[in-house]
Order: sequence, then C-alpha cells, then structure tokens
Amino acid sequence: MKQRLVVIGNGMAGMRTVEELLSAAPDKYDITVFGAEPYGNYNRIMLSSVLCGEKTIEDIVINDRQWYLDNGIKLHAGEGKTVVYIDRKKKDVYAQDGTVAGYDRLLIATGSNAVMPEVPGNNLEGVISFRDIVDVNKMLNYSRSHNKAVVLGGGLLGLEAANGLVLRGMDVTVIHNHEFLLNRQMDRPAAKMLQTELEQRGLKFKMAAKLKQLLGDENKHITEVSFEDGGRLECDLFVTAIGVRPNVALAQRAGIYCQRGIVVNDTLQSYDPSVYAVGECIQHRGATFGLVAPLFEQAKVCANHLSAHGAAEYVSLPAATKLKVTGINLFSVGDFQGDDHSESICFTDPAVGVYKKLVVKAGKLIGAVLYGDTADGGWYQQLLEQEDDISNIREALVFGKAYAGIA
Repeated sequence: MKQRLVVIGNGMAGMRTVEELLSAAPDKYDITVFGAEPYGNYNRIMLSSVLCGEKTIEDIVINDRQWYLDNGIKLHAGEGKTVVYIDRKKKDVYAQDGTVAGYDRLLIATGSNAVMPEVPGNNLEGVISFRDIVDVNKMLNYSRSHNKAVVLGGGLLGLEAANGLVLRGMDVTVIHNHEFLLNRQMDRPAAKMLQTELEQRGLKFKMAAKLKQLLGDENKHITEVSFEDGGRLECDLFVTAIGVRPNVALAQRAGIYCQRGIVVNDTLQSYDPSVYAVGECIQHRGATFGLVAPLFEQAKVCANHLSAHGAAEYVSLPAATKLKVTGINLFSVGDFQGDDHSESICFTDPAVGVYKKLVVKAGKLIGAVLYGDTADGGWYQQLLEQEDDISNIREALVFGKAYAGIA
C-alpha cells in the first residue's frame, strides 16, 4: 500500500519537493496537493518579467495541470480549496469548501504574506502588494488607465515592480526608508551607482522617507501619499514591497510549534514527526527565508527524508543577491560590510560603471559586492562557501578568476 502525502501549498518550494520525491521514490506515495490559486505551479520569481513585458503568464508556468494528471497527483486548486484546518489526531486536512483529505505524511508549504505599511489608508482601493499573478494583472490593468504609481520599498522586489511599471508607461516614484537602495544587499557606492542608472531609465526616488498616511477620494480609492516631512505625492496605484512574514496561521491553529515561522529541524520536520514544512513559512535554526536557492535546497533534503533514501540534512548557506532588471548587473553575497578584523579590497571604474568590493578575513573571502561586472560572482560565492584560503591569489582576486589563475 502506498502512503498518503498531502501537500498544503502549490508554490515553488512545495512542488520542488514533490518533483524531487517523484524522482527519488516515484511509487512511495499517493500525493494530494491543495493550492489557493487556480493555476498549476508557476515561477513566482519571474513575475517581474511578466510585469515588464519580457514574458507572459504562460511562459512562467513550471507544471501545468496536465503534469499533475500525468504523475497521478490529485490537485485541488482555486477558490475554496484553501486549507483552513488540520486535524492532527485524525490526520485529516479540511479545505474551505469542505474537501477533506487524509494523510500519513503532511507537507506544509504555505509561503509568506506581504507586510503592509501600518499607516492610515492602507486598506484603500489601489493599494496592493506584489506577490502573485492577481497582483501583476492588477498592475497591468492600472498601467493602461492610470498614470501615477508609488512603490514603497527600495529592495529587490520594489525595484523590479517599479522598473516594470515604468516600462508600462507609468510615472513611478520609489519611496525608501533608508538613505540608499538595497541597503541589506549592497554597500553605499554600489547602491548610488544603481540609483543613477535607474534614474536614467525614468524612475524617481524619495529616500530616507517616513510614510505618514495614504489618502483617498469619496470612492475610497487612493489619490495621494503623505510623508512625515510634510511632502506629498499624487498616487493612482500604491505597491507595497517592504518584506514578507512567514504564513504560519494554519500551522498555529493546528498546534504545531511556531516562532516567527514553523520551527523545523535539519530534516525539515516540525515538532510533529509526521508533519514537514519547507519554504518561506519555516524557521530553521533561527533563520527565515525569502530567496529561491535555499528553498530548493530544503526541497531536496525534505524529499530525501520522505523517500527514506538517506539522512541528508539542511545547512543554510549564504544566499547571493541578484536584481532581475534587464541590463543592470549586480551581485552580493556574504558579509560585505566586514568588521574591525577584516579588510576590504575595492576596484572602481566610474567611466564604465564597474564597482567591486571583496571582504577578506583570516585569509578567506567572507563577502563580495559587484556592480556592472558580475561575471565572477559565482566563483566568489564558491570561494566563500568552501572557505578556501585565498592568500596566494589575494593580489589578483579583485580582477577575477582568469587573472587569479594566471597569478
């Protein structure tokens, strides 16, 4: 008899786990998947490419509905199929419309929710996040009939949304609470080069901004953004991109131990050994996750354990940052700020828009920021992850792998 595996969440982390499991143990489980969106599995990180017109929704589908049929997976997707309750004693899950599925193993992959600004007016029409296909379709509709867009958040997602809206013809201002963009992923010199390049593409910026409130008309639709310094901006569309929080409400209702996320061990099991969790909803050794690389690594380890093929353990490695804006190359990884015991190697050529900063400590590379020329990003990440001794190539390190090889 096959065991029953139920997966809550039809996103990238959950479905990558299922793909890995089908490869490792294709006949071990009868698999049932619940998804709140009425689609197969799609590549959420490519939504910015859909927004800016480089791809269509069809282009970013990873597994269409036929794939589920071909692999014998029962898919419950769309309105009413959101799982609202887990009965851990009976090992049943219940969807909003009353659909019930029993499990021997349960995989929770409920992802995360967008953080909304805690200011008056955050519930007005025209105030949206940037998380799914519905959000992208709203932005595309607004771009055809409205002009003024404001994006809250100068991080990766905010800049990708702003770039897409500019390419769709909107007048876009990015507001950010810090003095420079991508302040968690870049240092000041690289961020200033990035801002200059984005301004040349038509983006506007209000930096170190403190949001006061969002104002609307008689139809409760946003018309204006106001700031603590008294400044105001006209606004037809307000996109918030200030981070995400693990979506743990369902797990909490089921009595599964959570802190910021669903707490899992190195094999992605929760405190209930029959319940696993992967992706943006989890917390592993104190860390939560928002980039795709660690999610795919979690999927591999979780599938290994579910298939009973081995004892793989998840280890969190430094994740690299990249911006999905065509023509802009940036990369960062590790501790690129350094401390009193580290040293920085810098190279800059403003004429061609290239900046490199490497942080070295005790003969090892611990962090890197690259702007303009990112060809050696993967190599620097490899040196960092493997903790290689770079003492003998230190002088040539900033010039890249080819020069370091000659050295």
